[in-house]
Amino acid sequence: MSTVIVTGASRGFGLALATDLAAAGWDLVVDARSEPALAIAADTLGRVGSGAVRIIAGDVTDHHHREQLLAVALDLGDYRLLVNNASDLGQTPLPRLDSYSTEALRRVFEVNVLAPLSLTQVSLPHLRQTQGTIVNVTSDAAVEAYEGWGGYGATKAALEQMSSVLSVEETDLKVYWFDPGDMRTTMHQDAFPGEDISDRPLPESRVPALMTLLASDAGSGRYSAEILLTGSVAL
Repeated sequence: MSTVIVTGASRGFGLALATDLAAAGWDLVVDARSEPALAIAADTLGRVGSGAVRIIAGDVTDHHHREQLLAVALDLGDYRLLVNNASDLGQTPLPRLDSYSTEALRRVFEVNVLAPLSLTQVSLPHLRQTQGTIVNVTSDAAVEAYEGWGGYGATKAALEQMSSVLSVEETDLKVYWFDPGDMRTTMHQDAFPGEDISDRPLPESRVPALMTLLASDAGSGRYSAEILLTGSVAL
């Protein structure tokens, strides 16, 4: 079966997506910074799928870690899907821009922009051979102005522009920048400390939108789970 790399897959949307990909028969290479959390995720993924599951703990900003992810994917063979899902929210509680630490913001750009670009760069020669797909997970904070979300939103806006340019430079590939929307995840709880976010949908409910997109012939572009789930966009 074909191989996919999913970054940030120990919890939240990344784990939910990896679970559905495993159930669909994909061979998985997944990472996160927490090795214990990854081990738990691997047990889940191994039970739902028939393909290989390779877990690699590490930081996506680390060059050697990215090289290891690629090497394992190539060893499994038929590498044709990269999902840049790992993200850093930044300072919490979310600060206004007038008090945002530039050092903290630099880290958010490294995780949310530079790391996906770097992993994409090393993957491109191989994804070109398989006419593969790149998915960059984004947010409505990239296109809407929310107080406190200036740092995170700026990184996602940069990721979206990078994705857009990549889509015109790599016309034989599919490049999707996918917005899953608000979800009941640890990251969203961190963004709203002490608040009840139980009204947000679980990430598992957003994954079918991306799975439908991946199975379609839709061209490169920006897609949101909310719109795809309504069926208002023909794929």
